[in-house]
Amino acid sequence: MNSNDLQKFETQRALMFSIAYRMLGSVAEAEDILQEAFLRYQNTSRAEIVSTKAFLSAVVTRLCINRLTSAQNQRETYLGPWLPEPILTMPAESADAVQRLELHESLSMAFLILLEQLTPFERAVFLLRQVFDYEYQEIAEVIGRDEGACRQLFSRAKKHIAENRPRFKPNPEAQREMLERFIAAVRAGEVEGLLQLLSADVRLWIDGGGKARGAALEPLHGREAVARFVIAAPRLAMGPLEPHIVMVNGEPALLLRTEGQARFVVMISVDQTNVSEIRIMGNPDKLKGVAQ
Repeated sequence: MNSNDLQKFETQRALMFSIAYRMLGSVAEAEDILQEAFLRYQNTSRAEIVSTKAFLSAVVTRLCINRLTSAQNQRETYLGPWLPEPILTMPAESADAVQRLELHESLSMAFLILLEQLTPFERAVFLLRQVFDYEYQEIAEVIGRDEGACRQLFSRAKKHIAENRPRFKPNPEAQREMLERFIAAVRAGEVEGLLQLLSADVRLWIDGGGKARGAALEPLHGREAVARFVIAAPRLAMGPLEPHIVMVNGEPALLLRTEGQARFVVMISVDQTNVSEIRIMGNPDKLKGVAQ
């Protein structure tokens, strides 16, 4: 493989990572997929590759589908709730702000969790068509199905996403303001103040993977249970926590560090007036995407 072939691969790297990460919800696994795709690209005759993008799209997508199929058993034995791996993102600004915003929405934690409810083939078709704007003919070649089957897969996936997507989407400024109020209440240890911010049916998930001290192994439901757990949680930390508000998966999030090392990522979902969902990532193996 010469330098020109390498350059062609590097040109497609960002797109291929974006596909793999959204398919798998894992930075580490997406990087593994890219490494395997590179090896296959390297070992394939140039005469067999008509389009580098088409070749890599097929390899990456099919590897992800295979990984998802085998990952199902691992998810079933995972200790505690499983959440997608968070990743740092930049604010949606510049000339292509609309496009960036759309891509960030497809990175949101809520969206990635919705994707988990789709079959591997539904997820692949939906992402390639809806997020990355592939034509049905291209998708058919990528996943090895005919166009009619791809359209059916997309229709089912789109219907499921539409029916389960949150109805209210706050703007980043409103979400950041609510996050700051949430942080202030927790730092002050004000249970009553926090209760006022939470919706009555608020839900809390903590992904500790059995490696985060004090992580709840089951989701918590209800204002009282969630507030008291969140207020008590900082006392379980190994050392003082340094709070930072950063953009994670396209949304404002709280990054907590101890001695410069990422310990937790806290993300909230907001309805019109209150915090409706809280997701906390504490599994150290899944915090590499927020390391700075």
